[in-house]
Amino acid sequence: MPEMMTRREAIARISAMIFAAPGPNALLDDLTRAAFLYFWEAADPNTGLVKDRALADGQRDKRRIGSVAATGFALTGLCIGAERGYRARSEIEQRVLRTLEYLWDQLPNEHGFYYHFVDVTNGARLWHCELSSIDTALLMCGVLMCGQYWENARKLSQKIYERVDWRWMLNGGDCLAHGWKPDSGFLKNRWDAYCEHMLLYLLAIGSPTHPIPAESWHAWRRPVLEYEGLRFITDNAPLFIHQYSHAWFDFAGKRDRYTDYFENSVRATKAHKLFCINLKQRFREFGEDLWGITASDSAKGYRAWGGPPEHGKLDGTVVPCAAAGSIPFLPKDTLHTLNKMRERFGENIWKRYGFIDAFNPHTNWFDPDVIGIDVGISMLMAENYRSGLVWKTFMRNPDMRRAMRKAGFTPG
Repeated sequence: MPEMMTRREAIARISAMIFAAPGPNALLDDLTRAAFLYFWEAADPNTGLVKDRALADGQRDKRRIGSVAATGFALTGLCIGAERGYRARSEIEQRVLRTLEYLWDQLPNEHGFYYHFVDVTNGARLWHCELSSIDTALLMCGVLMCGQYWENARKLSQKIYERVDWRWMLNGGDCLAHGWKPDSGFLKNRWDAYCEHMLLYLLAIGSPTHPIPAESWHAWRRPVLEYEGLRFITDNAPLFIHQYSHAWFDFAGKRDRYTDYFENSVRATKAHKLFCINLKQRFREFGEDLWGITASDSAKGYRAWGGPPEHGKLDGTVVPCAAAGSIPFLPKDTLHTLNKMRERFGENIWKRYGFIDAFNPHTNWFDPDVIGIDVGISMLMAENYRSGLVWKTFMRNPDMRRAMRKAGFTPG
């Protein structure tokens, strides 16, 4: 009998471990699988270019507007999908190689920079958009990720990166320009204050062919905000500015002369959660279980909003990628709200490609779309939290390691 009881206890213990598997783990797997599906199905199979947005339920979407930034996230997402066996590895590799070949040979570029929005079927520039420095940088992160993950892609990915003339984008200044248009030249705005541009500067500083001076890292402003006792570098911008560079560059345990940027994003995420909870007086649904606002769709169109400090005309909309993009910074809190919102709103907010881009629990508005970059930041940060795959793979690139040394990063 004692032996029988021991076996029963062991079986009960194993069963408890299996069936009490924490919700966050199931959510993370569902999220990455759904995101991979988006990046596979929303890409043109011939060019590899990925749609800027698509219907969240996966129905046939005739829109052909592509985003080079979404393509950068997608290239990284394909590596994650291969690692996790979401599709045949050889099939994913062929998609990667086809995409890189198209970027190198056919997608229109100027000095190696690409247009922000393009037709996914033929690469044509759309809406007279700019040749974008930040969107090209997001694309380059995906390109270099593939070069480190797929040996067959290494030489081509490096050629694409080395073609980018980062010095040209300085346009005689200390800070990089936002972009360039063939009819009017360089845009007036420059990347001169803290935001998501850290990846842009590091790519430019690390270039073996067209590097910008390391001094440019020190040329942009780093405003400091204090909110609810939390001090951190930020700007009057949405939460994603604290996420995007961290999707590829591993800042954990490192600092430059100004701060530890990983810890800075931790504090920014904590402050954002408190900011949302403090909105409960205006928006009753906000609280510990439901929070998160960053640039997103709304019932009245796309909005760049959030806080602190508060900016944009907030209307109670919740944006899942605000929490999902910060999973490594505040895992317990972010996974808690993501699970709670999925449990509560179910199929209204969770579709074929995962979370819809945004929803408003106060008005019962639910976005029909997902947006590629929001799907992307959610997927990459979920995987970095689970395995560190993107960080470990991307940071094997010697140019990226050299860039961080030149910018003055040392162990924290």
